[in-house]
Amino acid sequence: MRLLLTLFACTLLIHACARAETRSPCALVMHLGQPYTVCAFDAGEQARLWLNHPDGTPFGQFDRLAAHVSDEGRDLVFAMNAGMYHDDRRPVGLYIENGEEVASIVTREGPGNFGLLPNGVFWIDAEGAPHVTESLAFEALAAEARFATQSGPMLVIEGELHPAFNEDGPSRKRRNGVGVSDDGQTLYFAISDVPVNFHSFATLFRDELDTPNALFLDGYVSKLYAPDLGRNEAGLDMGPIVGVTRPSDTD
Repeated sequence: MRLLLTLFACTLLIHACARAETRSPCALVMHLGQPYTVCAFDAGEQARLWLNHPDGTPFGQFDRLAAHVSDEGRDLVFAMNAGMYHDDRRPVGLYIENGEEVASIVTREGPGNFGLLPNGVFWIDAEGAPHVTESLAFEALAAEARFATQSGPMLVIEGELHPAFNEDGPSRKRRNGVGVSDDGQTLYFAISDVPVNFHSFATLFRDELDTPNALFLDGYVSKLYAPDLGRNEAGLDMGPIVGVTRPSDTD
């Protein structure tokens, strides 16, 4: 395992150097023989959430969001779906955008993955720092969040896998999630490029990315926008979307 972590650290260093030249935040990572795309950002990058277009309808697709971001003089360099939603694209749990709470937190046990407690919240504080926090702990913090999206289940909680996960779990789907490094300096998003179970996905965050807390965002409908990789995945309209933007080149 130590050798694997050393090799992974070297791989991240290589990708970090490549990003300095190509500005590509994403790379292929193999874990337990399964391929994942991992996108890493400095905590100071402008990660944020979107739900509705200024016309009041959900963005739904990456192309529509990218066009809106471009109109604001920025480039959408990464995006993925950011939590579960109802048929009308309303968030299932807590959702905060630009400091405005659109949907309230849900802490009771319930059906489906969202209700498999403990679930959690990915949020960005008033200073722009990213966090992943278990839902009850987030509620107790009464933190001032600029952006927040609730989903579930948690993948990793204080360094431990969710207690319901089974190494031989038969449910295998494409999955995406988010975690923050222990020092709070690196924000990781990951999406499986083949169907995987929860246990395998969670160990990616715990053992490879070394994130003490990580949150499952969604499965089956998981999609990625990573233009540097030529990926702009379409399909059913999404609810909340998480992304990172950078100033457009003016040359």
